[in-house]
Amino acid sequence: MTVPFVLLLVGALAAAMTPRLLSRAAWPEREPVLALWVWQCVVGAVLLCCVLAMALSAAAASAAVRWHLFGFAPHGVVDAYGLPGYGRWAGSLAILLACGGVWTAAMLTREVRGARARRRRRRADLLVRSPRLPGEEPPAGDRLVVLEGDRPDAWWLSGAQPQLVVTTAALRRLKGRQLDAVLAHEQGHVRARHDVLLHCAGALASGFPQVPVFAGFRDQVHRLIELAADDTASRRFGRLTTALALVELNEDRGVFGPCPTPLAELPRRVHRLLDPAPRLAPVRRASLTATALLVPAVPLLIAFVPGLSALA
Repeated sequence: MTVPFVLLLVGALAAAMTPRLLSRAAWPEREPVLALWVWQCVVGAVLLCCVLAMALSAAAASAAVRWHLFGFAPHGVVDAYGLPGYGRWAGSLAILLACGGVWTAAMLTREVRGARARRRRRRADLLVRSPRLPGEEPPAGDRLVVLEGDRPDAWWLSGAQPQLVVTTAALRRLKGRQLDAVLAHEQGHVRARHDVLLHCAGALASGFPQVPVFAGFRDQVHRLIELAADDTASRRFGRLTTALALVELNEDRGVFGPCPTPLAELPRRVHRLLDPAPRLAPVRRASLTATALLVPAVPLLIAFVPGLSALA
């Protein structure tokens, strides 16, 4: 079972080492979109290692699976993997990895259903707080909802018809183009489908909390998507305008005081906007992008090398 074990070893090394390497690096805060890409590639590589190891183990344990997997391959390719020599542990390993896949799908389903339930509750609450008059039809393309409220707040309500919800206190606080910056920030989340990343990261971390790469992915994705959305807004309306909008929306929540709060990341985001570090050079960004793209290629290379060697 050389190939499945090598795949699992590579996946375990990537799962254990990546969070440490990325947590020590300084560039993710300067390039949050690139950091998200690297995390996705590494997580995809770990999952790919498990899927390929499961497929080869199942092919060794079952002639039916072997026929579906190698049905159109030359006879020498099947012999190159030495499937009959995998032993009785092949079936157990395949079942164990298949159970992990089913558990992952169950966690993702639970995460998506929970998100939909929360969205329905928020829309129902929004309808109660901002009711329509009898016979009033929602205007086409109505993407901005204003709520009466003493607390400045703004959030994007995702779904089939996404809407930006802003309180009247936020409208009084936000000056000039600050409201446009907030809108651009929230639209950056929607266009980049950050909700999908949050669902996937939450499902993997909930299903396998002991796996470092999944826990790190969940912890980092929240911070990185906010930094990426900040950059989207600052490119259109300036860093100072975006920073002031963040301050105006969150000043009354105590997040800028000495005591830590759940929103303690906000002061760092504001400081990052007001005193930005230089971006990476284009060559460095391209090299990191290409390197991250090669990470999922490693398990594919390990899995296909015996067959390609037989063909050669």
